[in-house]
Amino acid sequence: MRTTGILRSWLRAHALFGDSVMAVVVAAFSVATAVVVGSSAPGPPWEPGVPGGALLVLGCAPLVLRRRWPFVLLCASVLPDVVMVALGYADGLTGLVTLILLYTVAAYRGLALSLVAAAVGLLGYAVVAALASDPGGWTRHTFVFVVASAIWVVGRSVRLRRAYLAELVDRAERLERARDADTRAARAEERSRIARELHDVVAHHVSVMTVQAAAARKVLDTRPEAAKDALVAIEEMGRTAMREMRGIVGVLRTDGETGELSPQPGMVDLPGLVDQMREAGLRAQLWIEGERRTLPPGIDLAAYRLVQEALTNSLRHAGPAARAWVTVRHATGELVVQVEDDGRGRTGEFSRGPDDRPGHGLVGIRERVALYGGNLRIGPRQGGGFEVRARFPLKD
Repeated sequence: MRTTGILRSWLRAHALFGDSVMAVVVAAFSVATAVVVGSSAPGPPWEPGVPGGALLVLGCAPLVLRRRWPFVLLCASVLPDVVMVALGYADGLTGLVTLILLYTVAAYRGLALSLVAAAVGLLGYAVVAALASDPGGWTRHTFVFVVASAIWVVGRSVRLRRAYLAELVDRAERLERARDADTRAARAEERSRIARELHDVVAHHVSVMTVQAAAARKVLDTRPEAAKDALVAIEEMGRTAMREMRGIVGVLRTDGETGELSPQPGMVDLPGLVDQMREAGLRAQLWIEGERRTLPPGIDLAAYRLVQEALTNSLRHAGPAARAWVTVRHATGELVVQVEDDGRGRTGEFSRGPDDRPGHGLVGIRERVALYGGNLRIGPRQGGGFEVRARFPLKD
């Protein structure tokens, strides 16, 4: 079975060789058939001679280039048949050549040209039958018409099937390209999401650890116990950061292993976050207004990250004596989150790096809020300080 498939593929790739072999075989059988028919006819045995043999070979020669010019060769193949019948030579299997060329036109050319080819083939048969000494009866003519029609239908079916398969292949390729594009877009979106999560985790915990380390350095000589407490807080904060980063990066596993993923933080973790900021030196308070309700996971995480980023920036930029307020309001159809501080702050950007360039905190928060159709306000607060206020719409 495999050998047959390899041979078929090779012949398809070398069509000229296969058609040449077919033309030689048909010509040989045509000459043999003419000799047999001529010998069985009344009178002396028929000798093909040079003219008759040449006409038979000439009538089979169009098969060599049948795939390149099938219609032209079909028209040309009628001429040797007419000449042989007019001169009284036996036509051998030249009629088979006409049928093969008719099939080729129907299988490789359009509908209009294939219909013209069928008309040319039938017209050539009618001329040969009219010139023949024994034209045959209506039974023979009907049989030839039915065979020619069947061959034409088979050729058209092959062409339609080939076009259908080509369309399927093209559609599969388009779907494959679309799937690859969707996969790349999904990967880019996932990388962007993970980058935002990592930024929020690293920025928050590293900022708190930096403040704690600075406090420990200042009181190391005068108050060793306070410095020890700060170092313990740094250790705990580092472990928490590693645990959260391990949970975020765990989604990148591709080896099928199940990572030790902890749940993503949410609004229920705000008291712990506020306690962490108090331990780091920021006087933070939390107010929750309205009846608490179950939030969608995406909004729950986005609101938590917003508060985390806002408190981290207050810790870094508001000053040592600053206070911060976190207000969470559960209203009908919306969630309002507001973070304020009364420090000196910065009025240019929400978050800046050490070299005074804009950080990624503002961009990340805007993307999170916009993703869920919310409104965000970031800017100076009346009476001094800084304010971050976001509203998330909630659907019942």
